Amino acid sequence: MHRVRCCIQYLCLAVCLVSSVAVAKNSSEIRFGVPTWPGVTVKSEVASQLIEVIGYSTMQTNASPAFCINALKNDDLDIYLGGWIPAETNLIRPAEKEGTVEVLTTNIAGAHNAIAVPKYVWDAGVRTEADLDKYAEKFDHKIYGIEPGSGFNSNVQDAINNDRHGLGDWELVASSTSAMLSQVGRAIENKEWVVFLGWEPHWMNITYDIRYPAAVGESKIAPATSDVLTVVNPKLADRSPEVVKFLNQYVVDKDDQSKWVLEYAKKDREPSEVASAWIASNLDTVGEWLEGVKTVDGGSAMAAVREHYAD
Repeated sequence: MHRVRCCIQYLCLAVCLVSSVAVAKNSSEIRFGVPTWPGVTVKSEVASQLIEVIGYSTMQTNASPAFCINALKNDDLDIYLGGWIPAETNLIRPAEKEGTVEVLTTNIAGAHNAIAVPKYVWDAGVRTEADLDKYAEKFDHKIYGIEPGSGFNSNVQDAINNDRHGLGDWELVASSTSAMLSQVGRAIENKEWVVFLGWEPHWMNITYDIRYPAAVGESKIAPATSDVLTVVNPKLADRSPEVVKFLNQYVVDKDDQSKWVLEYAKKDREPSEVASAWIASNLDTVGEWLEGVKTVDGGSAMAAVREHYAD
C-alpha cells in the first residue's frame, strides 16, 4: 500500500491535517503522530510496515508530543507510540480521563528519561540534580532539551520557574533531538560541561560515557523508571479493530529499540530500511505481535507478512 510521510513545519501542519481528515475518516488510512525522536521514528515505521502488509495505508506526521495528543483528541491522528510516562503524564492522563484518547498498552517498559551529564562532569562532583547550580557557570546556566512541548521540557521549565535546587536563573534550550545530540557531541569532544536530556533505550548510552545525576526529593527531571505508552484515537477500535488488536500486542524489547536507534540515528540508515531488515530477520517476534490478527480481507496477518518478507 502507498504510504506518505509528512514532515511539515508545525505552523502549517494543522492546515494540512484538516484537509486530509475528511479522506482519512472514510478510508483505510492509519495516521501516526511521530515526534522526531529516533526510537519512536523507527518504532512507528515498523508498525506502519506491518499495518500496510495487512491491507491498510499509513501516513506519518512529524510533530511535537503535545500536538500529537491534541490531534488524537480532535480525530486528526490515530496512533501515538511515544507516550513517555511520567514525563508526559500531564499531557496524556487528563485526555484519557475525559475519554478523548485511549491508552492501549505499554509498548516499552523500564525505560529511563532524565537529565544526563558526561562522566567527566559526574566525576567532578555533579552526582545529584542539587549539584547542578554549584557549577552553574561551567554549564553556562543552560539545560539542553528536545522538541518544544515535550513532557521533559515542561518539567525542566517548571523546575526553573519554581527555582528548585537554585535553577531559577537557568535557561532551558529547546531544540530538535538531533540538534541537542549534536550540541552534546561537540561538548563531549571538547571536554566542555553540558547537562541535557538523556534516555534509554538510545545509542547515546553506547556512544557517549554519560551518567544520570540522582533525584533529590520528589524530582521530575532526575532518573526514574519510565514506561512508553501506546495512545490512540478512541474511534480507531471501531474503524480498524484488527489494527488495535495488533497494537495491544506490539510490545518492543528495549534492546531491540536501541539497535533500531543505532542503525537509524548513528549509522544514518533510512527508517524504512532499518524496519524492513529487522522485520525480515525477526519473524518469530513479529508473530507474537500479530497473533490472531487478520488482514483486511480476513486472512492471516502473519501469513501475509511471511509472504511479503520472503527472500
